[in-house]
Parts: sequence; C-alpha cells; structure tokens
Amino acid sequence: MDFLTLFVVYLCFVLAAGALLCLCSARSDSASQVLSFVIPTQLQRVTHRVLHRLFHTRSRLFVVLHAALQAAVYGEYSWEVFVYCWELQFHLLLLLLPYLLLAGNVACFLLCSRADPGIITKSNHASLVKVYVYDGVLFQKGLVCPTCHVEKPARSKHCSFCGTCVHRFDHHCVWVNNCIGASNAKYFFLYLLTLTAMAAAIAVITAAFLTQVVLLSSMMQGTYIDDQGQEQAVGILFLIQHLFLTFPRIVFMLGFVVLLTLVLGAYCCFSLYLALTNQTSNEWYKSRRYGRSHQLPLQPSDRQVVYKNIYSKGIWMNLKEIFKPCTVLERKKKM
Repeated sequence: MDFLTLFVVYLCFVLAAGALLCLCSARSDSASQVLSFVIPTQLQRVTHRVLHRLFHTRSRLFVVLHAALQAAVYGEYSWEVFVYCWELQFHLLLLLLPYLLLAGNVACFLLCSRADPGIITKSNHASLVKVYVYDGVLFQKGLVCPTCHVEKPARSKHCSFCGTCVHRFDHHCVWVNNCIGASNAKYFFLYLLTLTAMAAAIAVITAAFLTQVVLLSSMMQGTYIDDQGQEQAVGILFLIQHLFLTFPRIVFMLGFVVLLTLVLGAYCCFSLYLALTNQTSNEWYKSRRYGRSHQLPLQPSDRQVVYKNIYSKGIWMNLKEIFKPCTVLERKKKM
C-alpha cells in the first residue's frame, strides 16, 4: 500500500506539471503569475524571460521534445511489448498498426510544419481580402495590422510567433513550430487524428498484453500474505503493484499513452466540432468574450445583438472547406 501511495503522489505530480505546462503554453503572463508564488522575487524576471522566449518566439524545442517522446514510446513498444506480444501469438497486422500510423503521422507532421499556412503578403492581399466578408463583430473592416501595414482580411490574425498575418488563422502550434491557417489546416487535422490513433493503438495493445499475462498466470484466483501475516485474495491494488514491479517500463508507458489518448481525443473532438461549424480556435475564443449577447462596436449603446457565426454553410461544406480552402473564384460562383 505504501508503494501505491507513492505512485499516486508521483502521478499527481506529473499531472500538475502537465497542467502547468498547458497554462504556460496558453499564456506566459498567467504562468508567470502562478510561478510567482513559488519562485523567489530575484528569479521571477529570469523566469519571465525564459517563458517569453519559449512561448512567444518560434523555437524547435517542442519539436525536439515531441520527437523524443515518440522515440521513447516506440522504443519501449518495440523492445518489450512487440516481442512479448509476438511470443503470445498476437496478430502481426495488429502489432504493425502503430508503425503504419507513425508513418502517416510523420508525413502529416512534415506537411503541416513546412507548408505555408496562408501568410498574407502584399502580392496576395488583394485576393485574400475578398474571400470572406466581415461579420462586424469579431472582424471589422478597415483595421490595419500595425506590424505588416496591410488591412486585415476577415478571419485573419497577426501571429506574434511568426511575425506575419495569416489567412483564416486558427492558432500557432508549438509542437509543429508553425501557424495553423487556411492552407495547412487539413494537414494539422490529419496529424492530430493519426497522433491520437497512435496513442490509442499502443494503449490497447499494451493493455491487451497485460490482461493476457494476468489471465494466463491465473493470478486473480491466487492469494498472498499481507504485512500482518494474514492470507488475502488477490485484488486490483495488489495486481497493479505486481504488474508494475514485473513490467515497470511497460506500465509507465501504458499510463502515459492512456493519458495522452484522453487528452488528444478530447482535442480531436473539439477540432472536429470547429471544423463542422466552420470556426477557428481564434474565432471560438474571441466569441466567448461576448457571452450570449454583446453590444456591437460603433452602434448605439442600447442596441444589443447575439453573436452569430456567419461563415457556417452546413456540415458537409464546412468540412470540405478544411480540405479545400475557399477562394475568391468559388465565392463569386456562389454569389
């Protein structure tokens, strides 16, 4: 039981560190405020600079971390899980599925990270500004980007990471070190989908292996002597401890990929919701500020409106726009 207590404490520490990392990636100012409670005043300025460099400038640090985590998981899967499952006569196609998903994920990653997300330049500005109409709430006509010195097209945003305005801006992804915009949104969606499938496939195969080990050993029908010298039936807690002591790296990997599957699965569902409703992460976040109703800018103070997404064209057309971004010619045909 002492072992399980330490294991739970360790797990809570990992989850807390992950939550803090998510907070930092979302907004370094908020992270600095949180860290100010645990970091001496003398180090807060240095901490703020480090956070700003990590989360407000383009860096390959998270790309390297991404590759290292994948290498660690697949190294453990290939070194132990694959070998044990092969000895237990698991189907070969099932064991090769994570490698097939890895190949697809690497391809989507390279396309997403190297593709032009839809950078707005002086040469393409005139055409991009005509693709989407201004909704008058989230996007106002006539606003000029102070950095790029061009009028912001509807659904665009200036990325502080890349220093450019991006057409149909979604967000800047530190894991691929690139913005997600109109031109590479499809690659990011497939990258996220294959990454989730990879984690889920490894989790299922690893869990199936451990389950098979327990069934073949008939451990659940056995007994053990506790610290008081009493004979006890094998329960879930004892089983977890036994598996952890027998296969420590496999159990740690299983816990990691299960947590990763849950997080990525939730993000996949959110991304699918945005795609089906023709919203970007930037638009969804900005629309939350308005709540159920908000006064329109430059309108009489007594006039209130409910924010409405004017870019949605139906589920099928919305999903199609992800894989085939809307152009000026297509918009003229629809009009």
